[in-house]
Amino acid sequence: MESTSSSTHTETTTVPVTQDYVLPPAAHAAALWSGLGLVTLLILAGYVISRRQKHKVLLGDGEVPEMTRATRVFGNATEYLPAGMAALVAMAVVGVGAWVVHLVGALLIAGRVAHAYGLSRSEGASPGRMAGIGLTFVAFLLAALALIFHGLF
Repeated sequence: MESTSSSTHTETTTVPVTQDYVLPPAAHAAALWSGLGLVTLLILAGYVISRRQKHKVLLGDGEVPEMTRATRVFGNATEYLPAGMAALVAMAVVGVGAWVVHLVGALLIAGRVAHAYGLSRSEGASPGRMAGIGLTFVAFLLAALALIFHGLF
């Protein structure tokens, strides 16, 4: 007795490798603001380096108030920018509108620049620091709400 096996073949559609993939506008917005966030970090790192050279402090703050402020300026930016940039990318991935990504990115960068300026000028409360905190928190709140909304619906 001869056995015949019938195999079923299912055709799948594949996308040719040569086809160009077009990124959504939100991805471009996230790339723009994340890039500006990295530039902000580089500028602030340069600020710390210049203060180190000025005061001849290789490690820590050397108990120089200007060095303490400079390292906190950079430290504060490193505490908020990475999370904000991750939120920008996450918003682009889940399909949040490009205008929302631009708004959050602009608030985030403006907030961190304002905070850095205010803190670099004064150890105490200053308009720059207060504006920076407010703008950063609004950016985080908008990003959180957009991500939660897109996660639920």
